[in-house]
Amino acid sequence: MIPLDFHPTGRHFLQIPGPSPVPDRILRAMSLPTIDHRGPEFGALGLKVLKGIKDVFQTKHPVIIYPASGTGAWEAALSNTLSPGDHVLMYETGHFATLWNRVATRLGLSVEFLTWPGDDAELPNAAGWRHGVQAALIEERLRQDTQHRIKAVCVVHNETSTGVTSDIPAVRRAIDAAQHPALLMVDSISGLGCADFRHDEWGVDVTVSGSQKGLMLPPGISFNAISPRALQASQQAKLPRSFFAWDEIIDMNATGYWPYTPNTNLLYGLSEALDMLQDEGLDNVFARHQRWGEGVRAAVNAWGLPIQCADPEVYSPVLTGVITPQGINADDVRRLIHERFDLSLGTGLGKAKGRMFRMGHLGDSNDLTLLAMVAGVEMGLKLSGVKLQQSGIHAAMDYFAAHPVRRVLNRAA
Repeated sequence: MIPLDFHPTGRHFLQIPGPSPVPDRILRAMSLPTIDHRGPEFGALGLKVLKGIKDVFQTKHPVIIYPASGTGAWEAALSNTLSPGDHVLMYETGHFATLWNRVATRLGLSVEFLTWPGDDAELPNAAGWRHGVQAALIEERLRQDTQHRIKAVCVVHNETSTGVTSDIPAVRRAIDAAQHPALLMVDSISGLGCADFRHDEWGVDVTVSGSQKGLMLPPGISFNAISPRALQASQQAKLPRSFFAWDEIIDMNATGYWPYTPNTNLLYGLSEALDMLQDEGLDNVFARHQRWGEGVRAAVNAWGLPIQCADPEVYSPVLTGVITPQGINADDVRRLIHERFDLSLGTGLGKAKGRMFRMGHLGDSNDLTLLAMVAGVEMGLKLSGVKLQQSGIHAAMDYFAAHPVRRVLNRAA
């Protein structure tokens, strides 16, 4: 049994794709004394975070903040806009798209699950998990739905289980080309604050996200960014909801409060996180993550191992999935790396379990953090008997040295 108070020397390398490492300044903010959630100080805090989170979603419309996990925000998106038996079109890109499907089914919705139609030699049972959303398939299906039975299209922006980032504007164009009234709902739980996401400009009706990825907070708060169309749909929706109901929350948010006890100290942390993102500038945040992803993938390519995402056009800036050779259990590799080097990597989930591991490159990291991760993985692969073509650590070092950080002017300044 592992003792719960075990703390080895040095910092643990938490390189899973979320929860991501929490910066010290956010931890300090969260340590402030809890205040009266009905007092004037809290109202000021509430108004600040409600305004700041809109900037991250790039929306002028309401963003609901829940004291819940991303799973709760999935349920909230569906229950506020749909009625029992409504038909929903979802797209399978990985484990989290599959879990959102399960939530919808349990709510009493009729779910249709599209998937990439091809084959794959590396993951024959999960070919669709190596590709992004194919907008043409969505358009084709919506054109067939002449009665407009499909009430919503649900897709994942950045699939945390695979390292694939889908083209959300292409999905919006597909819906528009089919002249279909379905709502567009997007899970950007791991994308928000790491990859460019534009709720208003891309025509998204409900965006779901969470605190523990690009926002660099512990788990525990989640979000629904909602469009006027989604808000209108909520007035006719018949699925039961109480805790997740938008109307009461929006009414009380007008003065910075919630209709229940909010997660006060996580909101302190959110306030600090929003300051950090605003100070850096979203364009710089996105460029930083893109650069990190390129550096880590340079290492994987040097090793000669397949990247989970088979399409370089949709590589994730948040994480890189690595497929291990046949006969090498990826979870055994992860376990060895954790025991020997105090480095945590993401496990393969669902259909990919045992065949791949995930390297997170997001949030509160830097070049040296990621080089340490690459070094730990390279040592672990060698100790596990994996034959590598070249040194990945040297490839990553060369990439970062040749591509220095370039900051752009903060758009919000």
